[in-house]
Amino acid sequence: MKKIAIFASGSGSNAQNIIEYFNGNRNVIVDSLWSNNENAYALIRAERLGVETFTFSRDEFYHSIDILDELTDRKIDMIVLAGFLWLVPRYLTEEFPIINIHPALLPKYGGKGMYGHFVHEAVVKNKEKSSGITIHYVNEKYDEGNIIFQANCDVEKSDTPDDVAQKIHLLEHEHFPRVIEEVLYQGQD
Repeated sequence: MKKIAIFASGSGSNAQNIIEYFNGNRNVIVDSLWSNNENAYALIRAERLGVETFTFSRDEFYHSIDILDELTDRKIDMIVLAGFLWLVPRYLTEEFPIINIHPALLPKYGGKGMYGHFVHEAVVKNKEKSSGITIHYVNEKYDEGNIIFQANCDVEKSDTPDDVAQKIHLLEHEHFPRVIEEVLYQGQD
């Protein structure tokens, strides 16, 4: 059985989608959800679906290995970032495969501060004809890990950032859990 730990900072709709996708799967389990925001709605979503939750401070994340120790004790196979906004420290990227979903077609609109609505606003402002999602490995730099998967959608001239966000959200929910499952089992027959 493969075990996933999800890291989330906000509302957690992608986290919920992932948990529901793997619910009842005999080969993959969402073991836990971790948040740097004790008020993140992702924590409530996870608890309602029977997933254990943890919160941590900036100091714990960057200046201690307590999180690493707990993830190791829980025999986590992969960390999935689902709306997690902090840069992941090297001690985690060296120990676990970590994947993230970004609401744009990287390398465009990536980097520090480019998340959520900020991305969609930039896409509309720059009159892009398309946008999309990028699922990628995480390294020590924002949005620079190797790309695993991309899917795109059209951006109409009349689209607002909220319109683009809705299109991106549909792509995230359609593809993210499936790609996680594929990455977990790459090279295994």
